[in-house]
Amino acid sequence: MSEERRMTVLRAIVQDYVRTSEPVGSKALLERHHLGVSAATVRNDMAALEEEGLIAAPHTSAGRVPTDAGYRLFVDRLSEIKPLSPAERTAISDFLAGAIDLDDVVDRTVRLLASLTHQVAVMQYPSLTRSRVRHIEILPVGDDKAMVVLILTTGRVEQRIIDAHGAPHPLDLRSPSGEALLADLRSRFNTETAERTLPEAAERLAALPDDLPPEHRDLARAIVQSLEDALVEEREERVVMAGTANLARFPLDFPLTIGPVLEALEEHVVLLKLFGTLASEKPPASGVAVTIGRENNHLGLAATSVVSAGYGTGDDMVAGLGVLGPTRMDYPTTMACVRSVATYVSRILAS
Repeated sequence: MSEERRMTVLRAIVQDYVRTSEPVGSKALLERHHLGVSAATVRNDMAALEEEGLIAAPHTSAGRVPTDAGYRLFVDRLSEIKPLSPAERTAISDFLAGAIDLDDVVDRTVRLLASLTHQVAVMQYPSLTRSRVRHIEILPVGDDKAMVVLILTTGRVEQRIIDAHGAPHPLDLRSPSGEALLADLRSRFNTETAERTLPEAAERLAALPDDLPPEHRDLARAIVQSLEDALVEEREERVVMAGTANLARFPLDFPLTIGPVLEALEEHVVLLKLFGTLASEKPPASGVAVTIGRENNHLGLAATSVVSAGYGTGDDMVAGLGVLGPTRMDYPTTMACVRSVATYVSRILAS
């Protein structure tokens, strides 16, 4: 049996089973696919695939279905991921481009992925530990109050109001001299932090007040403290989901119940482990990672597959997004959707 023909038969079994959810027999393969061989040859090929653990019979005298190993070989042997059509890419771009802030980007992304793939869509918020500072703005909002705005490269924006009333040398922040001081502080802060990671920026900011005249140090320290407070409140990583109801579309794909899957989805730490490692791992050549069945370390996800990709700005992958569904999944289409959406999200964050 040739390797090429064996893969052709496996590919046909995967495609038919994904489409029909019915075990696939040799007769159906010959009717649906132009294999160019006899029924006996197809049966021999199927017997060999079963012996290798790539397909299995769900019950006696039935056709065959792919195993996790069969799906894995099918995915690994995909020569390329078929790109989406121009119309599909335009629809994705237009939908995501309408987002007004990071929260809206995340919300639109999971809803879009769930709609495109009919699976559960998951997106991790950009990791603060991998984010970089884009800009710090300091604006007077009263005689003794200022607004501090931290803008990250991932699109996250945090703002705080500080009170300079308690400083030993109070200054009207809206006066010409007050605005000049805030402009000087803004320049110093951005010089020290622009394009640096948050840990690097925090380290450089800690020493900045000591380089200022004594009468300005308390105000500078108040600004530094406000930035630190903003980040502490957002330390916990978050994931957002959409399309959980799609699991109900595949009742036959879960041997007993979808309960364990739902319970795993409720444990966000499980999802963070699934998607959070993308930013620190070298992505596959396709840019899309696929974990199938028991490759997922959580027992509740043993009947599912996860298709995921990292997103970020430039060469920095800051988090992951993807979809989760039954192992009987249209892998080529799902992988194309996840990769395209991740690409557009990265472009939005970089703009």
